[in-house]
Amino acid sequence: MSAPTSARPAAGGDARGRSGRRGHSPAVRRQHRAAYVLVAPFMAVFAAMLVVPLVYALYLSLFREQLVGGRSFVGLANYARALGDSAFVEGVLRVSLFLVVQVPIMLGLALFFALALDSGRLFAQRFVRLSIFLPYAVPSVVATLMWGYLYGPDFGPFTQIAEGLSLPAPPFLSSDWMLGSLMNILTWEFIGYNMIIMFAALRAVPADLYEAARMDGAGEFRIAWSIKIPAIRSAILLTVIFSVIGSYQLFNEPNLIQTLAPNVIDSAYTPNVYAYNLAFTSQDLNYSAAVAFLLAAGIAVVSYVVQLTTQRRARS
Repeated sequence: MSAPTSARPAAGGDARGRSGRRGHSPAVRRQHRAAYVLVAPFMAVFAAMLVVPLVYALYLSLFREQLVGGRSFVGLANYARALGDSAFVEGVLRVSLFLVVQVPIMLGLALFFALALDSGRLFAQRFVRLSIFLPYAVPSVVATLMWGYLYGPDFGPFTQIAEGLSLPAPPFLSSDWMLGSLMNILTWEFIGYNMIIMFAALRAVPADLYEAARMDGAGEFRIAWSIKIPAIRSAILLTVIFSVIGSYQLFNEPNLIQTLAPNVIDSAYTPNVYAYNLAFTSQDLNYSAAVAFLLAAGIAVVSYVVQLTTQRRARS
């Protein structure tokens, strides 16, 4: 008799458990509805401003506008054309060189300043921190115009100083120097941004680790190399990925400097400038969309490779 009696409550309990999993209390359902209502405006704007334009751009990239016959479906022909387009390939190689040279310099300086600020040994530390971060608060258009004035071969202060010393004017806007001049602008703009990310990560590291290392006889350089830098590896990786994306999205600086050096910066100097000119100057929206999607795919691949390589090094 005991076995059937014990089986009935278990079955009833299982039924109650299933009914509890199937539904929620009215208060919980109201909370869920409120959450959906609060999230709905963001999701609507997100879909309207990002998802729908991306889907439409992907749709455009699969077609071609022709004088005879109008719009025709060409599949992946625009992508194949972009991969064989020397202007696009040269622009990608140019920003890849920019990435390899500029990003290590910028992030190295940002890490150096972050470590210096974290050491607490700088005089007027708050002023120094604000001074390094301030260029990031300057809009990129304003910063580029300012550096364009400084680089100016006719009116720039560097040219005037060189003339005063009877020296040739520095060819900042020449074809040999242009990429370095752009690197200097981007480095000046974004050192402070990356420094703040690293400095915030350093402030989250427990101070007990530093005290234990000092008790073991470690110096400040050893502490920075063996404790601080490994502790903020995730923050450094974040700045690297942001810098990779920003390098391949380079647009404002070369587009504005082009007015000062039109013979050096052409309409395809960077992939973003090329896609912009294709769409708004040549009116080739379909090919421009394909170029943009190829660039986005390349950014995703490079960012993934950087992240995977860093994680493997961290495990080893």
